[in-house]
Amino acid sequence: MEDENYNQEEELLDLGEPLISWEVDEYAIHDRSRTWYVVMAILGIVLVVYSIATANFLFAVIILMIGVISLLSHFNKPDRVPVIITTSGLIIADMYYDFDSIGDFSIAYHPPEVSTLYLNIDSALHPLLSIPLEDVDPVEVRDCLLAFCPENLERTDETLTDMVKRVYKL
Repeated sequence: MEDENYNQEEELLDLGEPLISWEVDEYAIHDRSRTWYVVMAILGIVLVVYSIATANFLFAVIILMIGVISLLSHFNKPDRVPVIITTSGLIIADMYYDFDSIGDFSIAYHPPEVSTLYLNIDSALHPLLSIPLEDVDPVEVRDCLLAFCPENLERTDETLTDMVKRVYKL
């Protein structure tokens, strides 16, 4: 057990000295009422019937998968994932992003609803990464990141995708 902790600490040292760290939920938790589930079930049934009527069976399967995943996420509590800003990059759970791969960053801060760090990753797989700041001081995170990568001052609001997910509790 002690050797395992030593290896984790040694691995972190290879990725730079930790500057700021916090934990976030693996996925967002929403307080969904019974009405939300009824409305979404009716919408899902309507979409499945429509997809069957138009012989679009793949769409029906996708709608059913979304329903099952939404229902399962209601019963399973998300894991807490560490976020660490180091002198050489950013560690999110078991993923490492060095500062060379981060094009820019921005912070959308409109409490109490929105407090999110956005990272523009120079990758086709992760074009924009959103990380909830939760209880971390956004000014401290901004000052820390400014030393290593540029800030995008034009992106001050949350993305449309994040807003839709928050408003419709998806």
